[in-house]
Amino acid sequence: MSMTIHVDIVSAEALLHSGVATMVFAPAVMGEVGIVPRHSPFLSRLTPGEVRIRTQNSEDEIFYVSGGILEVQPHVVTILADTAARAKDLDEARALEARERALQLIKDRKSDIDYARVHAELLEAIAQLKTIQSLRKKLKGRV
Repeated sequence: MSMTIHVDIVSAEALLHSGVATMVFAPAVMGEVGIVPRHSPFLSRLTPGEVRIRTQNSEDEIFYVSGGILEVQPHVVTILADTAARAKDLDEARALEARERALQLIKDRKSDIDYARVHAELLEAIAQLKTIQSLRKKLKGRV
């Protein structure tokens, strides 16, 4: 009996990951979920955040998703992301700039600003920065 689960992470641009895992962690709207092989089926929307895929070697591969849909079947996890990236490919300076720009717009309180859009951009920037921090912790643990 296989104790792995197949995982696909797909964005509008490309298939970002396809492989097997022993566990998957994802930022579902109800909170972070942990998925193991033979998990009960479910669907959930995703919030901006980190997806961790635990490989058979007990290593974590870390990805960022801006949102999307999570589909879980007993032997397959599919993440259909709005946008997705490997954590190592995220641009920290750009995420910091986006966070600061969103905070400034909120602070200025101008009436012509779409606050829902600015809030969403702020949440995405914060999620990217948290994903970068997770990658750093993982890499620091190897040294």
